[in-house]
Parts: sequence; structure tokens; C-alpha cells
Amino acid sequence: MGLNINYIEGQTPLSEDEQEGLKISSITTREELDEFEQLNIEKAIQWTFGKKLKAEQLFSEKFIKDLHKRMYGDVWKWAGTFRTSEKNIGIKSYLIGVELKQLLDDAVYWTQNKTYNSQEIAIRFKHRLVSIHCFANGNGRHSRLMADLIMEKLYNEKFFSWGSTNLVKATETRTAYIKAVKKADQQDLLPLIAFAKS
Repeated sequence: MGLNINYIEGQTPLSEDEQEGLKISSITTREELDEFEQLNIEKAIQWTFGKKLKAEQLFSEKFIKDLHKRMYGDVWKWAGTFRTSEKNIGIKSYLIGVELKQLLDDAVYWTQNKTYNSQEIAIRFKHRLVSIHCFANGNGRHSRLMADLIMEKLYNEKFFSWGSTNLVKATETRTAYIKAVKKADQQDLLPLIAFAKS
């Protein structure tokens, strides 16, 4: 039967090879996939509870990959592995390691030197991470959780609310989120910061 996904604006289509990485053969629709992924993500969030992380740990390739694997490893074989295919968003796959290293080094510098306030560091990091698009799928949710962990683990501040809704479904809130991301693409982070707090 296979996986039948209807993509909405801002979602990255999976290649046939990536779809074959699905671990649960009974999943056939977007709704079922979303449900299983959400259960996996909740387990990943529980994994972060009580973890004490310094900037050097949080801003590491190992943590970026580990978190993605924790978020999607029950559902996808390739979870936590950098993509090797080209997408409608993100950089060329062979540049992922280099660009991510630059972002991680920048983020450590920002935190050590208080270059920006906590919210701007979290959102700036989230936006650049999703722009790199490290993984075949789940980059938006992964980057939002990273922003939340930056707020909680590095600054002892509360998670962002992200519009207080599920951003995977096609809603007005998701449309507002995509619009804010596109503004950030043009170097205007304020709408994305405002959305994250809404």
C-alpha cells in the first residue's frame, strides 16, 4: 500500500528512498505518521527533562543528531543521520557538516559574549538550523525544540509557545509561522521572535 503523504506549504517532500526508511509498515497516511511522530517527540522531550547542558554540549553535532534520533528514531531508520538528498529548502547536502559547525561555533560565541539576548539567540539559532535542513524530515520541529532547550537549559527561561498549536497541520497559525520564517529569511527576525512568544 505504501505511504501516502499530502504535503502542505513549508513541508519538505521525502524521496522514495527516504520513505522506505519508515519502520512502521502499518502507517499509510499523513495523519497516522503525524500521530506516531508526535508520540516519539514526546518521548524525546521527556529525555531532556532534568538534563543539565552547557552551551558546548547543547551546541554540538552530537547533540543535534542525538536529539533528532530521539525525536524520530522509533519511526524512521534514518533519524539522527544527515540527509544525502537535495530538498526544496536548505543547502546542498554535502555542505551540511561545514555549515552546521559554523552555526554551532557562532552560537557558543553568542552565548559566551552575550552578543544577543536569550530570545534572539534561540530564534537566530533555530532559523539558521532549519535553513541548513540537516535531516530528511522533521527539521522544523527539531529546530523549535532546540530553541526551547536553549531557553530552558542555558537561560532558565520558559519554552516558547509557538502559537500554542500544532504547526504540522494546515492552519492559520501555521500560515503565520511560515510568513514569520520567510521574514527571517530576509534577515528580519522580529516577527519570528514575536510568533514564538505568541
